[in-house]
Amino acid sequence: MSEIRFIVDHNVGKLAKWLRMMGYDSLFFNGNDDSHMVAQALAEGRVILTRDTEIMKRRVINNGRLKAVLIESEDPERQIQQLINTLNLSGQFRPFTICLECNECLVERSPEEVKDRVPPYVYKTHSQYMDCPACRRIYWRGTHWEAMMRKLQQLASMNGN
Repeated sequence: MSEIRFIVDHNVGKLAKWLRMMGYDSLFFNGNDDSHMVAQALAEGRVILTRDTEIMKRRVINNGRLKAVLIESEDPERQIQQLINTLNLSGQFRPFTICLECNECLVERSPEEVKDRVPPYVYKTHSQYMDCPACRRIYWRGTHWEAMMRKLQQLASMNGN
């Protein structure tokens, strides 16, 4: 199975973070020129996510060379539900693998490696850490992570209504 990679239009920008939470490589496109986004999606084999109906009319999308999903709702939770249902993503979560901020793959670190980079309480109570090699952000499976996982599982279990 090939890995689905996304490029997220600025009009559905919150989707990028949700997809990264799920473990999907998701670039955020903040430019004004849609042709740059389309070219990047083609070059990198990414699925375009957008609310812009004009993008959906482009020949490369209509002839099937480039996959794009027209996002129907303005609500981020409904948007992620639509994607889970449309692209059958519910069983494919790999949370805790992509940096939520910069979309880089996270690297596992030992407690000793992060001791000076996390709060003392976190160091005492957690043994598993992930580090972003690009932005240096450290992640651990605390209450925030647990809440995100519950939300993703809840969205995945809904049938799209």
